[in-house]
Amino acid sequence: MRKQIAAANWKMNLSLQQANELLDKIVSKNIVLSKNHEAVFGVPFPYLLLAKDKVKNNEGFFVAAQNCYTKESGAFTGEVSAAMLSSLQIKYVIIGHSERREYFSEDNFTLAKKVDVCLKNNLKPIFCCGESLDIRENKTQNKYVETQLKESLFHLDSLLIRNFVIAYEPIWAIGTGKTATAEQAQEMHEHIRNVLSDKYGNEIAESVSILYGGSVKAGNAKEIFGKKDVDGGLVGGASLNASEFVEIIKSLKS
Repeated sequence: MRKQIAAANWKMNLSLQQANELLDKIVSKNIVLSKNHEAVFGVPFPYLLLAKDKVKNNEGFFVAAQNCYTKESGAFTGEVSAAMLSSLQIKYVIIGHSERREYFSEDNFTLAKKVDVCLKNNLKPIFCCGESLDIRENKTQNKYVETQLKESLFHLDSLLIRNFVIAYEPIWAIGTGKTATAEQAQEMHEHIRNVLSDKYGNEIAESVSILYGGSVKAGNAKEIFGKKDVDGGLVGGASLNASEFVEIIKSLKS
């Protein structure tokens, strides 16, 4: 069975003390994950080692960086390389989050470079894709997401695609007052899996975990995660609340 993953994305939030307290609260719940479940903590760069130390004794708990740069090293003040993250033994890197695309102008071809440098350094990308409200209203979301996948990932061979997690973000349903249904999530997840299958074959497409990233909360996680092609969630605001995120982890399907 595909890995079922509850991935927290803290974004640019929390002081060191708050990060420490949040991780302590979650770890204290003594969550026992099954072999196909993972809990991933996407924390800001300054907290990577803290998070890694906090979860080291919890089977199935891992840490993710929220971004990396396209270059291995050099005169790029303020950037963090995949090689640096690899030296910290970080497992995951979030690539192409909608906020990186919108606020930092990261296009599909830039993300292809980030994907390559992650894989070169044995890091597993959580690759984000998804459409805005105008694209959804024009009913061109399937083609738009397909283009994101093709331009950023389809230069890779089938062995490398097995190392991916994909996260679908319906940007139109985040902070707009509109709500994506579990059925809409399943519809796009199925489409993404079909796009992968057309390129790499059904066996590989069925092995890739696809997470849902549209305002997942404890109250809706079980319904969303229960859909056939939804393999967990990339969780924003709710991941900053220990009890909320614990319930989201517990909502992963067996």
